[in-house]
Amino acid sequence: MRDSPDGLPRCPWSLATEDYRAYHDHEWGRPVRGDRELFERLTLEAFQSGLSWLTILRRREGFRAAFAHFRIETVAGFGPEDVARLLADPGIIRNRAKVEATLHNARVLVAWPEGRLTELIWSRAPAPGPA
Repeated sequence: MRDSPDGLPRCPWSLATEDYRAYHDHEWGRPVRGDRELFERLTLEAFQSGLSWLTILRRREGFRAAFAHFRIETVAGFGPEDVARLLADPGIIRNRAKVEATLHNARVLVAWPEGRLTELIWSRAPAPGPA
């Protein structure tokens, strides 16, 4: 931890940009629950593969708009026209394999009972221990 210009202690990586600082202060290390919220995070993590997290943070609003705010049922219904639209959208990472994986994941999740993704992910969380 290091003191930042505003006097608050922050991880050194979060001092590099305002985007990182906001992510550090409001999201990083905080539990994410809810199938839609977890679908968003898993999708963004998949798109981040091979890129920096900062690239994803700076395009997150574009991803939200492009993927219907990560409403699983809506994304599961995306068809070939939507794939073409996504691959032409400069607001996201235009990688066909990642787009198609996202649609596949949504189609799998829409068949699951609500809350199952949250249950699955949190069932793998380690037991709380000493800080």
